[in-house]
Amino acid sequence: MLRTHYSSQITPQYDGKTVTVAGWVAKIRDIGKVKFLILRDKEGEVQIIAKKGDILDSLVDTITSLTRESVVSVTGKVIKNKDAPGGFEIVPEKINVLAKAEAPLPLETDPNIKSELDTRINFRYLDLRRKEVSAIFRIKDVVHRSFIKYLEAEGFILAHVPCVVSAATEGGTNLFPISYFENEAFLSQSPQLYKQMLMASGLDKVLIVTPVFRAEEHNTTRHLNESTQMDIEVAFVEDEQGALKYIEGAVNFIYKEVVKECKEQLKILGRTLDIPLVPFKQLTYTEALDVLKKDGINIKWGDDIPPEGERALCKNFNPLLVTKWPTDVRAFYSMPEPGNEKICRAYDLLIDGMEISSGAQRIHNYNILVSEMKRRKMNPKNFEFYLNAFKYGMPPHAGWSIGLERLTYIICGLKNIREAMLWPRDRTRLTP
Repeated sequence: MLRTHYSSQITPQYDGKTVTVAGWVAKIRDIGKVKFLILRDKEGEVQIIAKKGDILDSLVDTITSLTRESVVSVTGKVIKNKDAPGGFEIVPEKINVLAKAEAPLPLETDPNIKSELDTRINFRYLDLRRKEVSAIFRIKDVVHRSFIKYLEAEGFILAHVPCVVSAATEGGTNLFPISYFENEAFLSQSPQLYKQMLMASGLDKVLIVTPVFRAEEHNTTRHLNESTQMDIEVAFVEDEQGALKYIEGAVNFIYKEVVKECKEQLKILGRTLDIPLVPFKQLTYTEALDVLKKDGINIKWGDDIPPEGERALCKNFNPLLVTKWPTDVRAFYSMPEPGNEKICRAYDLLIDGMEISSGAQRIHNYNILVSEMKRRKMNPKNFEFYLNAFKYGMPPHAGWSIGLERLTYIICGLKNIREAMLWPRDRTRLTP
């Protein structure tokens, strides 16, 4: 066998037992007649001690010849040693060199040596061997799985929808065109239209996790051109609060699961998470502008709230749901407030000074939806496949989406959202 145990599975209680560990050579220390090989696997590190006279000379020579980041499998006896990392070390009986790494390395894996983010992404497979980088993606995995776990317990069904579409999801122009046989097609901006159509099917509580693509020429530390969206849609709601209760519950549950399952990863990243308390504070858009005005930030009614405004709001309330947005700054399908059509039942969730989610109650009346599209100079014929679902019994419904990378970015306290994507796509990066 190439491995019987990961490093974390061995304890001083294994004293005298033979195990086989496998991984990458993190470092080699030479102290005269004694050599130490530090082997790294996905669970941590284990120390291999090679003392001349105690083991075969050929094993000492093998260790001497190794380059850092070579892949090896080591079979040996566990020896309890309170001074060794983990309280034990392994005396090798056999070393199998599975793949020798070239030297020098194109990316330094020593955690004390920092590399530029672009270089790290170019050699992501090496970058991930650093525990602080691996920790990010372990946390991201828990965020993803916790989202699904919570909503399935609430009766939601996991659905899958197309990523190749024929029309803009939100009526915008920021689309990536693709060649699709004889037809014009685009990469999807959002699963929005499809999850709304599902509300007419009887599957009235759905969750979706899918890649989305936005052809926006931004170059910020908080935007990507390809990201992962975690969505819900729920029918038979009276208003937007019918969906907001699920975002409160989902975020609260995700934080709890990360705190429970990722203690070591949070420690590596130097993070202490405060679990958001339910219910979240809610302010209307107009109330939020009043709060910002008191802080010296003046925003014209009808304009979007800029990043500095989001940060200022979260200094007062964190998390914060901003509700009742101006209709004209939200998507065409957002439900206008009865009696005041300048306002709609849309909302954003802000955490730690950043928007991580947006949503709304949707227009479910066919005629009103078509009228709103025409008002916005959209051609309803381009959305016939979507609009047809509203002709044959569409219940009131609402939903929202959370950006997986953005939430991971916030939880991990990262400086750039690209750190939360294995191989990010932005304005200038298409490889690897």
